[in-house]
Amino acid sequence: MTSYCSWDRRIDDVEDRFRVLTALNSEAVLDRETGLVWELSPSTETLAWPNARLFCAQKAVGGRGGWRLPAFTELSSLVDPSITDPLVPRLPAGHPFLNVQAGDYWSGTVFAEESGFTMVVNFSFVPGSDAPIGVGDANIAGAPKYVWAVRGGSAGPYAY
Repeated sequence: MTSYCSWDRRIDDVEDRFRVLTALNSEAVLDRETGLVWELSPSTETLAWPNARLFCAQKAVGGRGGWRLPAFTELSSLVDPSITDPLVPRLPAGHPFLNVQAGDYWSGTVFAEESGFTMVVNFSFVPGSDAPIGVGDANIAGAPKYVWAVRGGSAGPYAY
């Protein structure tokens, strides 16, 4: 089997980049640019960070376990900075994902010096911002955020 993913390859054609995985009951999407597998439809409910981690770890998307909160770099790899409508999630046009919210999503990346804080990725364009990707930090004991589970890649030192 040939491997099609690579972090040093950019795939601009959405149909080439994303593949809905029929072997996982069409409930997951392979990102051939990064090699990560994302759930097709992330949760539309917000959760506190500790609950979000457990929520991902308990998932059985497509009948498979091994899901986790994505690292900040993984989650931000989905953002399309060219989207400037604040009501539309910042994903490439024609993407296969369902129910993605234009809002903040938890990552599993915590700050080494501030273990009570994690990075979040905002999938909503913020008018007046000069940042191509909406990045923030959030207190892990703070307000709930959206959750999008991923499988594969490197989970990092703080994963389950």
